Parts: sequence; C-alpha cells; structure tokens
Amino acid sequence: MAAIIVVLLVALTAVWGFPEARAAKSTVCTITVNSADEKETFRRYLPADKYQFVELVERGRPDWLASACRQRVRCDVLIISGHFNGTEFFSEHLDAHEFLPVAEMERASCSNSCPGLFSQLKEVYLFGCNTLNPEAGVSASAEIARSLIRGGRSKADAERVSRALNERHSESNRDGMRRIFVNVPVIYGFSSVAPVGAAAASTLRRYFHAASSVEVGRGQPSARLLGQFSANAMTAAAGMRASDPRAGYRQEVCQFVDDRLSPAQTLGFIHRILGRDMSEVRMFLDRIETFAASLTESERQDPAFIRALDELANDLPARERFLAFARDADEPPLRARMIKLAHGLGWLSAEDERDELMHLAGDLLAAGKIGSAEVELVCLLNRDHALDPELRRVNLSPGEADRVPEAAILACLGSVDGRARVLQALTGANGDEVQIAQVYLQHRPIGNVEELRAIATRIADMADSEAQVRALNTLAGQYVSDRESLDEMMRLFPRARSLSVQRAIAGIFIRADYGAIDRDALVGVLRQHRLRSTDRDDIIDALIRRLEA
Repeated sequence: MAAIIVVLLVALTAVWGFPEARAAKSTVCTITVNSADEKETFRRYLPADKYQFVELVERGRPDWLASACRQRVRCDVLIISGHFNGTEFFSEHLDAHEFLPVAEMERASCSNSCPGLFSQLKEVYLFGCNTLNPEAGVSASAEIARSLIRGGRSKADAERVSRALNERHSESNRDGMRRIFVNVPVIYGFSSVAPVGAAAASTLRRYFHAASSVEVGRGQPSARLLGQFSANAMTAAAGMRASDPRAGYRQEVCQFVDDRLSPAQTLGFIHRILGRDMSEVRMFLDRIETFAASLTESERQDPAFIRALDELANDLPARERFLAFARDADEPPLRARMIKLAHGLGWLSAEDERDELMHLAGDLLAAGKIGSAEVELVCLLNRDHALDPELRRVNLSPGEADRVPEAAILACLGSVDGRARVLQALTGANGDEVQIAQVYLQHRPIGNVEELRAIATRIADMADSEAQVRALNTLAGQYVSDRESLDEMMRLFPRARSLSVQRAIAGIFIRADYGAIDRDALVGVLRQHRLRSTDRDDIIDALIRRLEA
C-alpha cells in the first residue's frame, strides 16, 4: 500500500510539481474558442521558467469549464480568444463546437465550487469585440415608466423610478466583465471592434519586442500594451470590489447561478424578489425565466422544491400584482412571457394560461395594428396548436376577418379560412401583406400538394416582377419536392421578364428535392433562356454546376 502511495505522489509531482515549485511559476490559463494566435504569441515570449500554460478548453467536451473547476486549476493570468456577441465567446468556424457563454462565466465566478479558477487572477485578456464596451445594453426603463404612468404615478416620479432601476440593473459589457472577474486588478479588452487573431498576434509581438521587462501577471495596467493597441480601442478596467456601488446587485445575480444553492433555495430567493415592486421584478425577468427553463424533471420533483413552489403558488397578493402588471404591459411579447412564467410558477393552470393568451390575441385584433411581429408572436404562442379549440371565442366581422393581418392571426390560431386568405396574399402586390404571409409560412409551412400547386400556378401568372420575386423567395423556403410544381417553375423560367425573377426561380431549384427534377431538361432550359448578365457567376451558374455534378 505504501508503495502505491509513493507511486501516486511521484506521478502527481510530475504533473503539478511540489507547492514550492508551483509558486515559482505563474499559471497562464487560456480559453481558445477561435484563434490560437494570441495564446501562441504569449507562449513564445513568456519565459518557460516563470510561466506555465494551461489550456482550459477540452475539444469535444461540452463541460470543459466545469472540468477545469474539478481539476482545481488555479489561474494567475487568463487569456480568452473568441468572437464575442455580448452573451458568449464563439468561433467563426462552422465545424467548431466549443464556446464560452457568459452565463457559465457567471456560474464559475459566483460558485465556491470553483474557487481557484478566477479567485487569484491578477490579469485577464479578453480578445473579442466589445468585451469592455461601456455602453449599456437594451433598457426597459421607458417601458417601465409608461407602466408607472398608467398606474397613476406622475411623469417625473415615473421617470425617476425607472431611471434608478435602469442604473442598478442595466449592464454594459464592461460592467458584466467587472462583475464576473471580481477583485481582479486588471482586465484588458476592447471598447469596439477587436483585431482578428493574426493582427492581434502581430501587435503583441511588437509589444513584447519593445518591452524592457516582462509585465504580464504583475496586476498593474501596462501603458505600453494599451499604446500598442490604441488603434483598436483596447482599454483596461479593474474587477468589481466589495465597495463598488453595484456590489449589492452582483450578490443578487449570484443567487440565480450559485451552484452551492439548491433549486429550492434559489426559488425561495425568487419568491422574495417577487414580493418587491413589479417594476423591479421586470428587471429580473430574464434571469427568472432562465432559471425556470433550466430545471430538470428530477429537480422539479424534489420535495424541498415542491414545498417552495407551493408556497409561491399560494402567495395570492404576489400573483395578483404579477398578473396585473402582465396584463398592463404595452409590449405584447413581454405580456406573453409573463403569462408563460405565471403558468410555470403555479399561478395559472393550463386552462387559465390559454385564457390569458386568447385575451392577448383578442387585444391584438382589437387594436388593429397588426404587423409581421404580431403574427409571429401568435404563431409561436400556438406552436403546439393548444389554442386551436379556442378560435371559436374570436368574434370578427366578415370584412375584418378578410383583412390579411387579421386573417394571419386567425390562421395562427387554426383558422382554415384565415390560412387560405394568407396564402392568397402571398401572390398579391402588397409588400406588407406578402411579408406577413412569409412570416406565417415560416411557422405554418405549406402542408399539402394542392396548396403548393395552386401557389406555383398563381406565381407563374403574376405580372408584377417585384412581387413575383417576393413570392418565389417565399416558395424557395418551403423546400419544394413536388414534381408538378417544379415543372411549373421550369416553364416560368423562359417567360421571366427580369434576371431577378430567373434568379429567384433558381433559388427554388437549388433548395428543392433533386430527385423530383428532370436535371437534363432543366439544365437545357437554364442555358438556353437565361437573360444576359454582367455577373460572371451567380445562383443560376451554381445551380447548373449542382445539376451537372
């Protein structure tokens, strides 16, 4: 047994070294989800006797960040390389599966289950666009102010309250990174567009050549590094400290993602949030929804969670205030989200939820301001057709039901007549109505051959080329596999009066079922009847190549 222990100690020492040896080196952790240029440049210029590198990304393993936590990796310097969109670092390569969500960074930062990964960091390098952009994200302050005014508050008071909530809850990318990398002395990033990997590496090489001594890992901002990247708007910030005005907000955010808390404890915290003014609840809505969506079935069945959910479901004052706020929302998508959440929290039965959603659809119809966004919302709300039996509750006059926007809402709710009217609008000259039809068909595709053939015939008979192109582009998104409909499109190609129409027809074929196409005949038609173009290569050429392959 003693011999086995000795062997294990020798093996561990080979990997990690003795504590004294480890202390002599700084650990540079790298998270490479896109370009490795920045990492390799640091590795090239940092002395191997003073710095050791650990790549945290394990290719093909989705839980690589959690894996690094379990291995108790301790980082002195962190380099993250990847495109950044505000919610995650990602790769430009389509075959890459590694990415780094901000939510996972929050979890690692807030949970003591991963104490070494971020806690002793002296410097962080964020090689991604807008990683330290100081501009706050989308704010709900105007929406909240309007709600407060409708509730009886004066305009000045409503604006004061909404402004205070916005200052507390609305974050810029810079704020978010300071909150994640709490107490880190230096965070480098970019306030706008960052250089691509190769360009960043070139600038880093100039920096290291010019440096009289190695500055990496000292925990002090480098004026020399910032100067080298000045053309790319590199900037530096310090991580949030306990004295920061937003430290209290960080503590509350951590309540949603801290792994040390059970789902029942997190739900208890959410219950306390729901006891606050609904304007502040609105600011936490995204995080409450994310938590509810993340729960597994086993977590939902945990007795402690069931008790916490029962307590919340029976909080009738909170329920009434929440539903009143939802019904008063002047943005239909927000109202729909709150209705869905109320069902998840046990405040609405399935029947109650359908009733609330039908009231929402009825209010949209009554307002008479229906565009493609409203049509998409109702189709999404009824994606499982649960609202189809409720269609009978909608009362519109024949004239109202015949208008395309209203017909599209009815079609999303399962109306056969509404669907027929929307499909008819697809081949009309009204661009707004065609756009509504396009959105509707994204959620309710053409379902049978008769519909498809009727639309194909009407498209072929259209006189307006611009409208014809819109209809053809919509049909292309249906991935046509019906031979008769495709033959109709092939007959239309020689009659087309514009190159844009011919290209739109090619777009249908390039997405179609090639087994339903007479390839030789189509290639002959394309070559013989295509209109002249100054473009050397377009979608028609691409189609010919595919057909001949």
